[in-house]
Amino acid sequence: GSTPSSYADHIFEKVNPEMEKLGYECKCLGGGKIDHNSKDKKIRVFGLSTGYGKADHSVTVEILKKVYTDYEITWSDDKK
Repeated sequence: GSTPSSYADHIFEKVNPEMEKLGYECKCLGGGKIDHNSKDKKIRVFGLSTGYGKADHSVTVEILKKVYTDYEITWSDDKK
C-alpha cells in the first residue's frame, strides 16, 4: 500500500485533467495536511507539500468553515 502523504501529493495530478475537461485552468498553489477529528468536531490545517510548498492555510480554513459550520477550525505552519 502507499503511504497517505504520497497519495495526497498526487491529488492535484488526478483532479487537474478532469477540471480541464470542464474548461477550468488549475494551478496548484501549495499543499498541506488536514487533521479531521469528527468526534471532537475539530479540523486542523497544517504542514506543507514537499513538491509544491505551503498553501495559504487561512484560505483553506475559510472554505472549510463554509462547509463545517459547527466545527472549531484552526491552522498553523507546524509540520506535524
